[in-house]
Amino acid sequence: MTGRIDAPLPGPADFPAWRAQARCLLAADLPPAAVAWRVAGEAPALFARDRVPETAPLTASVPRRFVEAAETAIRHRDPDRFALLYRLLWRLARGEPGLLQVATDPDILRLSAMVRAVRRDAHKMHAFLRFRCVGTEAPGEAGPAAHYVAWFEPDHHILEAETGFFIRRFAGLRWSILTPEASAHWDGETLRMGPGGTRREAPAEDAHEELWRAYYRSVFNPARLKPAAMRAEMPVKYWRNLPEAREIPRLIAEAPQRVAGMLARGAAPPAARRQRPPSRPVQPMPLPDVAETMPADLFSRIEDPAAALTALRAELMGRNDLPSWTAASTQPVFGEGPLGAALMFIGEQPGDEEDLAGRPFVGPAGRLFDRAATEAGIDRSAAYVTNAVKHFKFKPTGRRRLHQSPDAGDITYYRPFLKREIELVAPGLVVSLGATALRALTGKPLAITRVRGEVIEAPEGFRIFPTVHPSYLLRLPDPAGKEREYARFVADLAAAREMAERPGA
Repeated sequence: MTGRIDAPLPGPADFPAWRAQARCLLAADLPPAAVAWRVAGEAPALFARDRVPETAPLTASVPRRFVEAAETAIRHRDPDRFALLYRLLWRLARGEPGLLQVATDPDILRLSAMVRAVRRDAHKMHAFLRFRCVGTEAPGEAGPAAHYVAWFEPDHHILEAETGFFIRRFAGLRWSILTPEASAHWDGETLRMGPGGTRREAPAEDAHEELWRAYYRSVFNPARLKPAAMRAEMPVKYWRNLPEAREIPRLIAEAPQRVAGMLARGAAPPAARRQRPPSRPVQPMPLPDVAETMPADLFSRIEDPAAALTALRAELMGRNDLPSWTAASTQPVFGEGPLGAALMFIGEQPGDEEDLAGRPFVGPAGRLFDRAATEAGIDRSAAYVTNAVKHFKFKPTGRRRLHQSPDAGDITYYRPFLKREIELVAPGLVVSLGATALRALTGKPLAITRVRGEVIEAPEGFRIFPTVHPSYLLRLPDPAGKEREYARFVADLAAAREMAERPGA
């Protein structure tokens, strides 16, 4: 063979076209090394031969989860994505049907990373895209009808796939989304894709800009600055799209003076009516100088995940607004395990033994978890384990410290740290152990009995596999029931292990 088969595709994320080409290539028995993929408009590869031969397409029998993962991964910007997908398809159809179960295979690892990157990019687009009005908004006024335009710079080829989200959310509006490589236009009934644009074609601001900034200033609490949450939720590359971004430097600079004023005024007296007790009372401790403790660039991201985890721990340990009950605990307990672990287990909070040892899952529930994990074929040293709440909440009674469940306020406080921890670890699958962990991950109370064993898609793009906490098994009084529920827990962990080995499932 003097060259490779030229396999052009109409667009950079055209999955149906790629699938049709791949079927013909399989039918012609052409191996991955014999194919040169490209997008229409790009120059053919050097020495590329004729195009795909006209052969009856071959319908390969491959797992559905591969098709789903491929449909997402093809939106990645990596120029080798088409070749990777065809290589995986070839291997699945030519003697490696269990390939998706091999989590350590380089091609599977690469596919999983692509799927996660595309999902994260889509989540950022949903969160940080801002429409601005062009024309008249009020009915009956002179001028063109209101039209909303947004500018966004995605990392990957996600625009067309994500238009459905904006159609559902803004179905009654006329809008356009401009990106450097493509544009989407919705007139209230029909979606039209067009060529890319430039930032200058989108309005810099509209009549609501100052209103939005005023709202952001009014809800900004200088005493509760959370650098980890802000870095995790508002990366600096999106600042130019966000009206509130221009307010942040000034609000940070004014924070020390505003905090001092709040302390000088003291707490407001309670209303005469009966109130629900606050979940996080103010701590009677002096606040440090915010300006001196903040890093020079509050939103700069530490690229090395291990260094970023260390910085996240240091930040939590230096917080001055921790829930008041944490003063009685011995120390914060952080997660442990390898970065990039296939499985990440998240429990409720550290217990008595974890609080003393400074390590997660070393108490009675942790030992039961270790035994169940071993029976499920999980190597704990290869998994990452942590808790939704990082301090031990308890009620002292004599010599014993009785565990107290975290309330909604506690979960909310630690949630940004947990989300940042997940982002840095980048696991294949997150297993929530108990209702507290599930609420911390989803932001809402869900009944474990209704979602146990299902896969829930988090807004940030990672997958959640809910099951019970091992402490639940320790509390069961009936030996037969305890044995039955333990077997079910082992089955859940085994299912999670299998699920973690399915990219994009």
